[in-house]
Amino acid sequence: MGPENKFRPKFRTTLRDRTGTLTSRYTVSMQSVTIVATVLNEVGDIERLVTSLLAQEPPANEVIVVDGGSTDGTWERLVALQAKDERLAPIRDESCNLKNSPGPIARGRNVAITAAKSSVIACADAGCRYAPDWLGNLVAPLLSGKAEYALGGSCVDSEICTVWDVAAAPFFGIRLAADAPIKSCTARSMAFTKSFWEKIGGFPEHVLLGEDTLFDLEARKQTTPAFISKAKALYAPQFTLQSAVEKMGRYAACDGQARVRWSRLVRNAERCIVELAALALLPWSILPLLAVLVFELWVAFRFDWKDLVRYGLAAIAARFIFSLALPWIVTVNHIRGLFSKKPLINPQNEIATAEKGSMRI
Repeated sequence: MGPENKFRPKFRTTLRDRTGTLTSRYTVSMQSVTIVATVLNEVGDIERLVTSLLAQEPPANEVIVVDGGSTDGTWERLVALQAKDERLAPIRDESCNLKNSPGPIARGRNVAITAAKSSVIACADAGCRYAPDWLGNLVAPLLSGKAEYALGGSCVDSEICTVWDVAAAPFFGIRLAADAPIKSCTARSMAFTKSFWEKIGGFPEHVLLGEDTLFDLEARKQTTPAFISKAKALYAPQFTLQSAVEKMGRYAACDGQARVRWSRLVRNAERCIVELAALALLPWSILPLLAVLVFELWVAFRFDWKDLVRYGLAAIAARFIFSLALPWIVTVNHIRGLFSKKPLINPQNEIATAEKGSMRI
């Protein structure tokens, strides 16, 4: 029996069609699919995340959320939500915490996947919510046997996003429109068979951030992912300029520590050098600086100009500012990560943040 035959009726309802005739409708459950997520101190987002995952249609067999030892009430909210829906399976595991693991996010995912009863795994993430058809779209090629690895990407949650969410979006691999094509490897929307995860060796637990990038690099050595355009996570990080800069810095530092994304470092370092050269040439000519500004305008707006304009002038100006700062943020922090062996700080891990020897980004 193929995976697609594991859909089975869960319950039956009756309703009237437009003519008033009673009809039947089956609601099916994807018994071969488990959704996993890992959280730490996410009390402000946890209910929005879990509610949207439990509202998937067809529903998953189970939703496993690993809590790394929250102290802000997240765990208590999870227990309360489980009492309302037995498909939710929260796990409290303090080994999924920066105090006990250099890669708590990856470890949390691995713990959840190990506990999963299903043969297909869909990854979700805190800070996101998911449209009701997200899961069905994302796992369709896996259940049909056409793929063993699928990526959905993410887009800005326009209902609650900030201007800096919009400004920084493309540089974090986030789109502004739900139907925009994307090939992001983010674990905010990722699915694979459990056997494929075992073959890859799980998510790498030696890095704080970028574990999904490293997983994807290994995965693509084995197979070509299916890119699902209608399976994006709706993401609203609630960035300010400062928090967007800090998060980009953490990602770049992690890339440096993991010795990955060399081409990204080179591209951004080249932009820094060209900008400095244009400024140095100002006493003789303004043309190099004008050429740099034209290029920077192209970099800032080439991804999603048609979608960006609907957010207004403030978002357009913020995008240009963040784009100008980006090469310096990436270059400085990537190099810093290369030469630092100290663990990065997870802002949500309050105890680890206070520990001596953590690397502040």
